[in-house]
Amino acid sequence: MLSPDRELESFKFLDRLASHVRRGQDPQKALRYAVRDARDFLEADHGCIAVARDGASGARLLFAVPRNGPWDLDLLARFIRHEHPPRPDDLLIAPLRRRGRAWAAMAFMRPGRPYERHDAHFLMRIAAVCSDAVQHMDRERMQVVRDRIDRKIMEQLHPKDLFYQILDGLRSLTRYDHSSALLIRDDGDAALQLVAEQIAWTKAKSQRIGLRLPLADDVRSVLDSGQIHGFDRRGGRWHEWTGKPVAHLAEWLDYNRDAGEAQREASMFCAPLVTRDGVFGVLKVAARHSGRLTSYDAELVEHFRSQAAVAIDILNRTESLQARMLAAERRHAMAELARSVSHDVNNALGSMLPLVQQMQEDLARGKLDQRVCLEDLTQLQKSLHVCRRIFGGMLSFARGGARRTRAGHVRAAMDTALAILKNGFDRRGINLTIEIPDELPPVACVQSDLEQVLLNLLTNAREATVRGGTLAVHARPGPGGVLIAIADTGCGIASENLPRVLEPFFTTKPNGSGLGLSICRSIVWEAGGTIAIQSEPGKGTCVNVTVPRAAVSHQAHES
Repeated sequence: MLSPDRELESFKFLDRLASHVRRGQDPQKALRYAVRDARDFLEADHGCIAVARDGASGARLLFAVPRNGPWDLDLLARFIRHEHPPRPDDLLIAPLRRRGRAWAAMAFMRPGRPYERHDAHFLMRIAAVCSDAVQHMDRERMQVVRDRIDRKIMEQLHPKDLFYQILDGLRSLTRYDHSSALLIRDDGDAALQLVAEQIAWTKAKSQRIGLRLPLADDVRSVLDSGQIHGFDRRGGRWHEWTGKPVAHLAEWLDYNRDAGEAQREASMFCAPLVTRDGVFGVLKVAARHSGRLTSYDAELVEHFRSQAAVAIDILNRTESLQARMLAAERRHAMAELARSVSHDVNNALGSMLPLVQQMQEDLARGKLDQRVCLEDLTQLQKSLHVCRRIFGGMLSFARGGARRTRAGHVRAAMDTALAILKNGFDRRGINLTIEIPDELPPVACVQSDLEQVLLNLLTNAREATVRGGTLAVHARPGPGGVLIAIADTGCGIASENLPRVLEPFFTTKPNGSGLGLSICRSIVWEAGGTIAIQSEPGKGTCVNVTVPRAAVSHQAHES
């Protein structure tokens, strides 16, 4: 029978313990504190927290006080798995619950001094306080993850970075030991593409990025419902947690089925990302051992899923709008280029017509001088080369590079830009200095986008620089990729305008669209690079662009 004084002490202990562990943010630190305090209160010689190991018979000590105690790890593991093993009287064990299941055991031992029944009941209350505190920390962590995603959306995070922020959030919520993945379907596409994958046991980039999974009708119908489905592999086959006949969904997502035993998935759940137009993506979480993931993990992700779906949908719409803006600016740039080079083309054609007319007249009168004719033909050839270079550069820019080929060459992009603009620089008396090594590595930018960035920046520099001025372009490899600097001795940018020149629709030109520099920023940002502008009125402007090196491409797999 527990004395009134001892019962009062028990209530005070539980109140003090609950107050302390609820203030914590780290579950392990909170449990360590609880074990030390409870060990003293229960007059135990040893205390520990043990967790069951997937695929192993014995438990693993999360920590013990003191470190080396005579613990029966097989007994602790059987207790956690609800096998109700017999235990000695001098040992107390209570389950710790987390994510909807018993995941650990809190145990105390005092060899040769048996515990009373009320001690076991008291330990159950201690374990309940600790379980509540740990689950409260889990909920707080989920809110932190959601807040972080919201913050990254407001920061206009790069798409790939946002994808991995979402997967990182899944890792902190579910503690999976295999992988998490995000698959996205573009409008009108009949397949989902793996755009991000985080593998638990390595920091290396997944080799499966770009994998396409064709979206069959039976899979689409399950995903369109929007329900989260969980699966465990038993006997070599997938089984849905609630017995629903949708195992084909797990088989469709099991693209690691041919991997070695250590890399094969044995538990997974998938959360469809759905809008009014149907499924546009899937979040997948996988574990190595059957039963490792539970409905509690799925419920945690359910609270997080709607936010992830909205974030990705907004990002996709933003990218689509950005692509349309890029196309519009490209058309505008073509029109501007046509106007800017028309004078050069007209001069070249204008010099050709009198020569041709004179040659026709000399030929008709029979007074064709061979020497004069050769000189005239040489001049015609030079003028034709000017036109060919200008039109060739414009044609190359108009056609653009393949959008799927994310490897651009700075030297080639500069050649295209100069083919269009060089005569304009010569006519305006602007001195050009170009220093771009031929051996520069490719950069992670579509070739046509790279050409557009250089054309926009060179055109702005030409318009700002007066006769006799200088424009210098330098490129070199650096730690962040390839560094490109474009510096002119033009009129410069007013200090009050400098912070806004990269904003969409901001312009100081009477007929400007305000999209040129904004598009440049978007292209460089999409490539994972940076753009910075330094300027001083009356002295000139320098634009520094850094573009990462192109990654080694991996062949996309078709499933």
